[in-house]
Amino acid sequence: MPAVAQSPVVSLRGGAAHLAGELQAGRVYRREDLAGLSTAVDRHLRELVATGKLRKLAQGLYHAPKQSSFGPLPPADEQVVGGFLRDKDFLVFSPSAYNAVGLGTTQLYNRTLVYNHKRHGLFKLGNRQFDFRMKPRFPRKLTPEFLYVDLLNNLDELAEDRDAVLRQARGKLPSFDPTRLQRAADSFGSVATRKRLREWVGG
Repeated sequence: MPAVAQSPVVSLRGGAAHLAGELQAGRVYRREDLAGLSTAVDRHLRELVATGKLRKLAQGLYHAPKQSSFGPLPPADEQVVGGFLRDKDFLVFSPSAYNAVGLGTTQLYNRTLVYNHKRHGLFKLGNRQFDFRMKPRFPRKLTPEFLYVDLLNNLDELAEDRDAVLRQARGKLPSFDPTRLQRAADSFGSVATRKRLREWVGG
């Protein structure tokens, strides 16, 4: 069996070695998190990136990868987003999660939504692209009622037959707890979604 080629090992010395010793594998760091641990933080960060101790995700944002038998593990989305936003109040999910509500949606989406209070737009962090959207309110975790309401909010963005999804959504309405669904609609629904649900309930 042929030998696996090993990356050349570059030894770290002095301040870079000290900084490497302070890193926790799997954690995402901002430059300012590490500045107090180094007398020449930018040079030491470059050395740590060159040796693979750190991976640069974006300007001023780094990941200390955990190693597995298959190589370095990518950071968790929540770690990346939390480091980027300097905040813990956000919701990360893929539109593929809508498939779990049982409305006939089957598309798999290669994008990640981030509902938050601080940033809006597409940002590439590491080798992943995140779609940040500023929202006044969002739940701490996904619920069927939230996904149902959010799917109706985002109908025009779905790679699905819009009319077919609406038919399925209306037929699925009685399966939800009315109080929880009403609360989700009031908290997270757009004006159009709330109007549509009122018409369905009244009809």
